Amino acid sequence: MQLRVTFVSAARSSPLLAERFDDDRPLDQAGWEEVQRAAHDLVPLAAAELRYCSPTPRSRATGDALGYGPLVQPALRDCDMGRWRGLTLGEAMAREPESVDAWLADPRATPHGGESLLDFIRRVGGWLDTRPADDNGRIVAVAEPSVIRAALVYALKAPPSTYWNLDVRPLSTTVVTGRTGRWNLRFDGAFPQSARA
Repeated sequence: MQLRVTFVSAARSSPLLAERFDDDRPLDQAGWEEVQRAAHDLVPLAAAELRYCSPTPRSRATGDALGYGPLVQPALRDCDMGRWRGLTLGEAMAREPESVDAWLADPRATPHGGESLLDFIRRVGGWLDTRPADDNGRIVAVAEPSVIRAALVYALKAPPSTYWNLDVRPLSTTVVTGRTGRWNLRFDGAFPQSARA
């Protein structure tokens, strides 16, 4: 049985350099405008049999604005960043430079008192592996870029350090196909073509 999961990256709630760990802010005006511009290409994904989203306000708002009516999935929440929650990377680095360096270097490290990168990847991968597997079933999931990066590392069975080399842009789509334990990254070409499947 083959399953197709299309991840849609949530629209933004702040400029890239102002992004915060465990950010629970709603969409900003630029984010709403981005959703409106991308809607034509992304709305067809609402035809998926199952539609999910991360529990963040911007993921829920993005899914609702696109007409998905997504079901919130706690397993698709962002990485628990402990005492760094709400900080930018720069702010965490200014306060605890050695701890940030340790966190960036070791996927098992939890200097912030939250969740390790490795545990985060496993959690998101566990969600992916437990999706209902109807043959040729289609799922759409609106999620934070970090969640999509974790899903890709898991799906590709890549080293955890790969997480830092993946760039997931707001309102981009990423497709994985397969089944539990065997996932493939799918490239569909032009953006409108990816929305058709």
